[in-house]
Amino acid sequence: MNPIRKGIIVGIITMVAYLTVVVLTTPSLPADAAISAAFQLNSIVIVGMGLGVGLQVFLAEQSKRLGCKLSIKKKAFGGNSSAAAATSFFSFFSLVPLGCCGWWLYVLSLLPSIFGTGVSAVLIEYSQTLAYAGLGIIFGFNALTALKLHKEKKFREIENLK
Repeated sequence: MNPIRKGIIVGIITMVAYLTVVVLTTPSLPADAAISAAFQLNSIVIVGMGLGVGLQVFLAEQSKRLGCKLSIKKKAFGGNSSAAAATSFFSFFSLVPLGCCGWWLYVLSLLPSIFGTGVSAVLIEYSQTLAYAGLGIIFGFNALTALKLHKEKKFREIENLK
């Protein structure tokens, strides 16, 4: 499959998965209202995760096409998966006051027993900032992978000229 097409498909699947979690954890609102609220508050996160994960898949496909064994590949893609999970986790907190993601109230109530009151307060207070930081990590790993891929392409071009 074409790397661009595969990246777009996976990016869309990422956004649909995020919105599915919003709908499933918001039984008190109709699906369209929950999705609308999610886009109003977290459109940057929703679209950013779709773009970031799609770009990650595109880079992985490009790497496979070149037959590259990038040393950073496993670290970057593992880091991107973790960053995407953390980004979505933190972004759900901002939806709770609107009545969305009521299930996350339960998660929030458990945080003090897991992390302690101080850490929990920081996680809740800065959840949106932490979600944006997660996006930064996703795109940072993608930039690092793209740079390594670019260097590998140049190296191969030089080797082919010899």
